[in-house]
Amino acid sequence: MLPLLLVTVVAVRHRSVLAEGFALLATARPSWLLAAAGVTCLTWVAASFTRQGAVVERLPGRRLLATQFAAGAANHLLPTGLGASAVNLRFMTVCGLTPARSSAALALYLLAESVGRVGLLAVLLVAFPGALRLGPLLPDGVSGPLVLAVGAALLAAAGVLAAVRRVRAVVRSFLRTALGEARSVHALPSRALALWGGALAFPALQATALVLVGKAFGLSVPPAHMAVAYLAATVAVALVPTPGGLGSVEAALVVALVAAGGAVAPATAVVLVFRVVTVWLPLLPGAVTLGVLVRLKVI
Repeated sequence: MLPLLLVTVVAVRHRSVLAEGFALLATARPSWLLAAAGVTCLTWVAASFTRQGAVVERLPGRRLLATQFAAGAANHLLPTGLGASAVNLRFMTVCGLTPARSSAALALYLLAESVGRVGLLAVLLVAFPGALRLGPLLPDGVSGPLVLAVGAALLAAAGVLAAVRRVRAVVRSFLRTALGEARSVHALPSRALALWGGALAFPALQATALVLVGKAFGLSVPPAHMAVAYLAATVAVALVPTPGGLGSVEAALVVALVAAGGAVAPATAVVLVFRVVTVWLPLLPGAVTLGVLVRLKVI
């Protein structure tokens, strides 16, 4: 029952956004929205491939797919991807992997997903250099403090590693396990293909869903530019620790679409409906699936 309770709390806190988004659904062309919903379903398949590619052992396919659906709901209830990470960590442990190997597989997945997203953005920016002005994605005066905060965090982490012997031992042990897992995975072409293919397909499918919602509202932005806007916005808000990016993703996406050439009102409508289709509609069934998987001890 806890996932359902958390969904209710999140929905109540964002009820104005939900009401506006659902109201706008009636004004869009339904065929494009159905296509966006279908592409959203494919993102869970892509995540399953990436998760499988991060481990040598064969994971049970149906349970893996159901876990990714449930992890999507958990990801929107806890900040910075902690929900999905916790669900998948538990799933791999139940499947027989040791906690150390499960953590290494999780780290490899996160690395591949980050490289895939940033790499895809870099390729699109090279192919379409005028697609987006990256400056407006962050408010004026934020870049300096953000760089300082990241630098301070890195220095603090380095200081802890240098000063605390036990932490150094744990980090060395984890790195040895992670590197061993990465070598084992890349020694199998099928696993390497699943890992990196899924890591590229996942953000590409998410960007495609935004493009389809934009088509549903007739947004006057080229599809490639909308894809660049989505990838740039999600990369920019990755450092903002809100549950599922709620609030921060919406704001960054509107700014990114306007920077890509869209008008403010249509861009806002596209973003609200995009989040309804990709986040709010799957949230309740995802939470139910999460509860069922916990009940059946799959996770």
